[in-house]
Amino acid sequence: MGADGAQIGVVDTREALRQARDLDLDLVEVAPQADPPVCRIMDYGKYKYERDIKNKEARKKQARTDLKEIKFRPKIDPHDYATKKGHVERFLKGGNKVKITIMFRGREMAHTDLGRRILDRLVGDLGPLVVVEAMPKQEGRNMIMVISPNKRHLEELAKEKTRTSAATALVAEVAAEGPAEPDPASDEG
Repeated sequence: MGADGAQIGVVDTREALRQARDLDLDLVEVAPQADPPVCRIMDYGKYKYERDIKNKEARKKQARTDLKEIKFRPKIDPHDYATKKGHVERFLKGGNKVKITIMFRGREMAHTDLGRRILDRLVGDLGPLVVVEAMPKQEGRNMIMVISPNKRHLEELAKEKTRTSAATALVAEVAAEGPAEPDPASDEG
């Protein structure tokens, strides 16, 4: 007998099946390449369920990064630029990579430098939040650049946010207690 109460040793297949049936369990082959093949008596349905739960938990803990895309035009209005920059910032803070596409039409193809200026301006405006993963390159009528979040900067922002929320909670707690009342025992007058 093993540490878990299971029989260790070579058992005939029919005998193993009979033992499994008596215990109302399944005979599961765990190492078919071994000589002789290794089997285990277990509740296979329960095993599959627990394995699926473990896999699901592992997937939850994995960090997923998606690739979001924002499209600009070379002649973009300042307000539209600010709005799209806000979207890019939100995607980056969410931990996603962002593919920025500048779309050129007709005669705009002669002025691809305008698109490059927009991309450079965007990277400059986002500052330490962004890391340029793929430098701008022209693909047909589009200029494409891929940026990703700067992990260190995001961690610093998160730490700062927790510090300010802790300080705010402390101030709220002190304010809720109200003004301190004088201790009557310390009155000397």
